[in-house]
Amino acid sequence: MDEVEIVDYDPRWPLLFEEEAKRLRAVLDPSLVVGLEHFGSTAIPGLSAKPIIDILIAVRSLAVAQATFVDVLRKLDYVYWADNPKKDRLFFVKGMPPFGSKRSHHVHVTEPDGEVWRRLAFRDYLRAHPEEAATYERLKRRLANEHPSDREAYTDAKSAYVEGVMRKAI
Repeated sequence: MDEVEIVDYDPRWPLLFEEEAKRLRAVLDPSLVVGLEHFGSTAIPGLSAKPIIDILIAVRSLAVAQATFVDVLRKLDYVYWADNPKKDRLFFVKGMPPFGSKRSHHVHVTEPDGEVWRRLAFRDYLRAHPEEAATYERLKRRLANEHPSDREAYTDAKSAYVEGVMRKAI
């Protein structure tokens, strides 16, 4: 079971991102990587979130990344989700249940024109609009209570709100 746990903002999250980004940059081919960003709720100061650092990497070629990143990231204790139904991205998890440890990091890999890269606008909008971030936090806490052990239902229930903010952001 993969619990949905929302915790108060932790001011260490940006540092945890920087530490992991440094590890990733040390092992990934710099000629392939065109961007590496902290995103998701842990990237928004003051926002409560699942305590998982989301890292978004834009690459020149998703096919080349798929051929090279899986083995490289495995050495950093990431598990690759080969069955991801979203074909415009690669997804890796550090601390993958049920292997004992809790999730600590997600790495999403896409091309710069990928849908998930455009989601940086959501992060940036919430960073610039604290009142919108507070609304999002209330929604997340409510949905975590409604779907405490169903991460997919939790994420799906947020999608209409996220799309509405994306329209404002773009």
